[in-house]
Amino acid sequence: MDKIVSLAKRRGFVYPGSEIYGGLANSYEYGPLGVELKRNIQDEWWNAFVRRRSDMLGLDSSIILHPKTWEASGHVTGLVDAMVECRHCHTRTRADHLIEGYFEKKNEKISVEGKTTEELDALIGANRIPCPTCKSFDWTPVRQFNLLFETHVGIVPEAQSKVYLRGETAQGIFLAFKNIIDSMRVSMPFGVGQLGKSFRNEITKGNFIFRTLEFEQAEIEYFFDPEAQDWRELFERWKNDMWSFVTGNLGIAGDHLRWREHGDEERSFYSKRTEDLEYRFPFGFKELWGLAYRTDYDLKQHAAFSGVDLSYTDPSTGKKFVPHVIEPAVGVNRLMAMVMLEAYAEADGRTMLKLPPRLAPYKAAVFPLLANKPELVARAREVFETLRRRFMVAWDDRGNIGKRYYAQDEIGTPFCITIDFDSLEKGDATVRDRDTAKQERVPIAALSDWLAGRLS
Repeated sequence: MDKIVSLAKRRGFVYPGSEIYGGLANSYEYGPLGVELKRNIQDEWWNAFVRRRSDMLGLDSSIILHPKTWEASGHVTGLVDAMVECRHCHTRTRADHLIEGYFEKKNEKISVEGKTTEELDALIGANRIPCPTCKSFDWTPVRQFNLLFETHVGIVPEAQSKVYLRGETAQGIFLAFKNIIDSMRVSMPFGVGQLGKSFRNEITKGNFIFRTLEFEQAEIEYFFDPEAQDWRELFERWKNDMWSFVTGNLGIAGDHLRWREHGDEERSFYSKRTEDLEYRFPFGFKELWGLAYRTDYDLKQHAAFSGVDLSYTDPSTGKKFVPHVIEPAVGVNRLMAMVMLEAYAEADGRTMLKLPPRLAPYKAAVFPLLANKPELVARAREVFETLRRRFMVAWDDRGNIGKRYYAQDEIGTPFCITIDFDSLEKGDATVRDRDTAKQERVPIAALSDWLAGRLS
């Protein structure tokens, strides 16, 4: 993880947030290469789960929703964490992370899901769990805090209303449900997908971009008639689709993944079944992608709180009902962390990010063999300008070829194209493969199609 964090900053993938002011805990900025990698992952998700499916629609809902949204969903009272503070050094940490981390160091496993604040206090006291920062044992009592970020709307201070930054993108989909079925010709089952920012005022372990204050979510609410479709069958189908996306589209090894079902004490009260697809991060198997059968809880809650009928009428039978929902929800930031960790490799003195070519920020880099030869630079520039009309490509004429190769390997560029003196005479270029370091000559006129074939 330390190597990835270092590479991410050095090569322009991820920077610490607000660094010139000393940083802001659990916040990060995505640099020029990071934003390209993250966007490529988002595009891959959007294409796979929205654009290429006939049973899916897209949505982009507001970040600030009516405050009653979060009362109806249960987030105002239910989205809470238990926190303790060290009286000696004032370190604040989640009580469950403190306890589980303590037992992990002893090679013992413990689950504290569903335990009350009193039970958490008792565990900390009985084991005299020390502060991970200053090693003292002087904790405040465990107390709960809400994870929603509060803000206010209104120009005049005394007339402002309290609202929340959304804690998940899902609620925007439920609020838009009536407009979608009224404006679009949809039939059950169908889903609505959304990509966007969510915010949670969490105390985190600081595992890079795994858990942050603001994060990008990719969520789907898949609506269906529980009398016409077996939710178990739909659930398994979504499990297969999620697994295929991670192993196929993102190139993750299957033995680095596992499914874990939530027990009764962990599963949300409205969910009949919840499973997490977990990835083997350096700090252990952790949730990557959640899949939950939320029944009809959300639509019924919003109908009750708003007074608006959120049922669906089948156009062919006239049957009226409140749809049930299966929800696959993933954090794009976690996908990106996973992809970088999976791609990181060291071999023969080289550091590489073996990113799937479709995900790599640059698809190719173009070099003139020598930067002080105008004829080579001019021809290389022509190739660069031609390719950049179709692909994201890099230009590099600094230093020797070996150093340029090393730099492109480290940022994951799959192909390096060198224009040399033979290129001027024969009209071809040397193309080097990142993973194998093998080179081949490709006609310059065919480079664009050659590259497209390797990226498909």
